[in-house]
Amino acid sequence: MGWQNNALNGILLLDKPSGFTSMDVCAVVRGMLHTKKVGHSGTLDPMATGVLPILIGSATRALDLIPSHDKTYVACFRLGMTTDTLDITGSVLTECKPVVPESALREALEAFRGEIMQVPPMYSAVSVGGKKLYDLAREGVEVEREARLVTVYRLTLDSYDPESASGVLTVSCSKGTYIRTLIDDIGKALGCGAVLTSLRRTEASGISIERCMTLAQAQKYKDNGGLEDHLIPVDRIFEPYPALYISGNQAVRFCNGATLALERLQPPVIGGVRQQERLNDEKYPQDSLYRVYSSEDNAFLGLGVKKTDELRVCKRF
Repeated sequence: MGWQNNALNGILLLDKPSGFTSMDVCAVVRGMLHTKKVGHSGTLDPMATGVLPILIGSATRALDLIPSHDKTYVACFRLGMTTDTLDITGSVLTECKPVVPESALREALEAFRGEIMQVPPMYSAVSVGGKKLYDLAREGVEVEREARLVTVYRLTLDSYDPESASGVLTVSCSKGTYIRTLIDDIGKALGCGAVLTSLRRTEASGISIERCMTLAQAQKYKDNGGLEDHLIPVDRIFEPYPALYISGNQAVRFCNGATLALERLQPPVIGGVRQQERLNDEKYPQDSLYRVYSSEDNAFLGLGVKKTDELRVCKRF
């Protein structure tokens, strides 16, 4: 009963190459699949590599609804340098030969675990006054940015060479955390400056790098007619939301945009376990989202939102 056509629909899990913007990757996929309906979830800097979910066809309807997920990065850094972009690709602002023992670096890292305040970098996609910061930065304009609360769940020093003042960090953090800014702030705390030299995202949107393919692999699958077998269904990205299974008649109503009475719906399924309470129970908060499936064929129909005594259509797929 789900929405279908002969075009490719789903999520392509890519390992983004260095030197490409996230939109560059989308452009390559558009050309590969001959479709305009391509978007991405989670921007990566051009120098960065790693997990980049690409939404194709009807899956692009999910772009503004994807749940916030934590992310994990492997970040290489160098102490004793600062640049205008906060990474190795920028113009050098300061440079020195720092003497930073590993013990001092480990001590400095303590202040950057947990909830921290972070100012977005000028070279970022954040909008101020209707303009992207990176556009202002390219014009040589710097504006005040408000500090934001982000969370660093894990920050480990994987390796460090005091002689070259360079090392590798693994960072698990909340959405909206800038690793370039984190490295820059660590450099400020040490009094010598620091830049990001490479960045690899190893997990995002609940997807690990092991599940991702390169653009070359995607092209090979496409040429052999098997790319569709490597797309994941769009509902997988909504797995943090509880699932609702509705009857055939209810599915018809839902697909036509009608609301459904909460008292008539079966209890939701959370973590694979059907709950005892129906959706009209106060246990389930107002405005919460649910994955909606037809109980007849398990087809994913879309997302529903709880409103007072009814389930309304949020987005149909």
